Amino acid sequence: MINTVKYSILLAFIIIFSSCQPTKRTDWKSGILVDEFVYDTASFPSCHAATIAETTEGKLVTAFFGGTKERNPDVCIWVCRKEADVWTKPQLVAEGFASGVEGLSDTVRYPTWNPVLYQVPNGELQLYYKIGPKPSDWYGFVRTSADGGVTWSEQEALPSGFIGPVKNKPVLVGDGSLVAGSSTEGDGWKIHFEVTKDFGKTWDMVGPINKGQQNGDHNVIQPSILDHGDGKLQILARSRSRRVATAWSEDYGKTWSEISLTSLPQNNSGTDAVTMADGRHVLVYNHTLDPEGKAKGPRTPLHMSVSEDGINWSAALILEDSPISQYSYPAVIQTSDGMLHVAYTWRRKKIKHVKIDPAQLELTKIDSLNWPSL
Repeated sequence: MINTVKYSILLAFIIIFSSCQPTKRTDWKSGILVDEFVYDTASFPSCHAATIAETTEGKLVTAFFGGTKERNPDVCIWVCRKEADVWTKPQLVAEGFASGVEGLSDTVRYPTWNPVLYQVPNGELQLYYKIGPKPSDWYGFVRTSADGGVTWSEQEALPSGFIGPVKNKPVLVGDGSLVAGSSTEGDGWKIHFEVTKDFGKTWDMVGPINKGQQNGDHNVIQPSILDHGDGKLQILARSRSRRVATAWSEDYGKTWSEISLTSLPQNNSGTDAVTMADGRHVLVYNHTLDPEGKAKGPRTPLHMSVSEDGINWSAALILEDSPISQYSYPAVIQTSDGMLHVAYTWRRKKIKHVKIDPAQLELTKIDSLNWPSL
């Protein structure tokens, strides 16, 4: 009888002690509510560079370029809308023809590039994109939709020298300016900003801001913008320096600090970030390094990290972890219901969409260049 009592006490102690221990993570999927392809089949074999937006009616729209292969003249801009919880088939919205634009032939069909969607508050849905033979020689265009992406306006060229948001969504900041992170690749990689106070009727340019603190001029492109409040903005950007690059503004993007490097690894591939309603910041990227001496690193796995200050980061999700590359060029937004939505390239064959509840994310501090182990 005594031994039975002792055993019962010991068993109870073990159960209580075990319940006090933190649960070990078994995967990196906590918070994912939907994981789906935007389309199953399409008239084009290859796609890339997704963008995503929420319309004024609360519906999702995504766009991307698709064709035979990147840089081919048959690469066009396609749009899919989520209606009744189902994505519509890819809709052709823009081809690579441009008339009356100095630098582009009226009779030549060029590839299209890097669409970016932006929903004007209580206004039109904008679709920015580029036309040209290559990123160092492309031109900016825009179309608009008054019905949530069902129909689109005629193509309009942006002012000479402006290309619009180069990859990631523009951000409406506290002084009423819409700030678009942009960049050029012709004479070295350089970041600049294109700013409008009237949602695209007129534009001003800031930069480039290509001076760095560590190694002279950093090669950086494709910034995303975080809003820390009270005029304080931060960019996170693709770089050739094996780290995610950053810079700061204290005046709503009118002036910027020198570019520096974060503690996060970079594989010379596109990233995207968003500031959530609760003030935290989300970054979607490949947490992998360029191999020494190589131009680019692997575009897998695809990760999500979260930060309260834009400096210290915690690991949140692994969206893709197959060794079959690539999972890349993410776009991330937070919709009006508080959910996060990520669209990205899946092996250059399809576009993936993931819906995430940020309240369910499990965070693990990142304290080295390596992703934390489980």
